[in-house]
Amino acid sequence: MNDKKILELFKDGQREKAFKKLYRLYPKIEALILSKGGSKQDASDVFQEALIILNRNLEKSDFKLTSSFYTYLYSVSRFVWKDTQKKFSKQELHNFNDKQIEYFHSVLEEKKYQLAERAFLELGERCRQLLQLFYHKAMSFKDIAKVMQFKSEKIAKNQKYKCLTKVKDIYRNSKTVQS
Repeated sequence: MNDKKILELFKDGQREKAFKKLYRLYPKIEALILSKGGSKQDASDVFQEALIILNRNLEKSDFKLTSSFYTYLYSVSRFVWKDTQKKFSKQELHNFNDKQIEYFHSVLEEKKYQLAERAFLELGERCRQLLQLFYHKAMSFKDIAKVMQFKSEKIAKNQKYKCLTKVKDIYRNSKTVQS
């Protein structure tokens, strides 16, 4: 199956079928990671990460796949692997071409997303619930106060601020630990 048909599957909401087709590329990615000193488990993890990055990018309205899926996944996998090994030299980073910069940016963006997700999961249940009600369900503070049994919407608003501050602190601390 060619790239055009895979892209059509994604656009038609048939992601599962599209990913099945992309999994045919896995042996090449596994060979890459094994040649760089990684294990089969490392290869599997890297490939999954590359697919997640591809999926997130395909969901963006401004994303355009300008290479084949193989080239994209190979390049992103290479960056994911090197990043996990922390083996980028300053000279290597300086010499990236535009396409490599785009791939590397996607990897870094995914890392930030994962850190934010982990920070959110480390919050207490009440904070997670409050933030979900506000951001995902777009509820007013008045409605949040009722649902969460706060005495007033002002208390709900203050709690939201405290929860955001807490998640930001967790995020910053986890970024420091990752570096």
